[in-house]
Amino acid sequence: MRGWLAAVVACVCMSAVAAPAAPTKPVEATGLRSIAGWLKAQGAEGFLGADVADAVGIPRGADVELIAARQRGFRDAEVLRIAQVIDGEYLLFMVQRPTEVYFYLSTVHGGLRKALVSIPGQEAVAPLEAGEAESNFRREVLYWEDKAAR
Repeated sequence: MRGWLAAVVACVCMSAVAAPAAPTKPVEATGLRSIAGWLKAQGAEGFLGADVADAVGIPRGADVELIAARQRGFRDAEVLRIAQVIDGEYLLFMVQRPTEVYFYLSTVHGGLRKALVSIPGQEAVAPLEAGEAESNFRREVLYWEDKAAR
């Protein structure tokens, strides 16, 4: 029994040593600025509708129906991804799948602010739980960092 316990402790210690250290900055700290700069320089003119702006919390004037944005989009298989920089401060990542659309709002310097999922046809919008939101957001930042680097 002691041999088995010693082996388990040794494995745990070895995996702790082999595990990479936690990054000193969150993945989005530098990535968001580089993505925003890339969108400003390489993005196409686009717009964000008032309904989406209201849902995610982007401020707008009462009479403004479309907010100007610089954007890029890519489709692979059944997924459409769009990134927009709005007012030089907000980044909005949209991931559209056949059964749902995810929205991740961040600021260029502050990271994730809001994560929502919309179910087309049901006109329902719901917030994502914190763990899922952070994980998915980080995945999107990495995706767009890769696109910006090409």
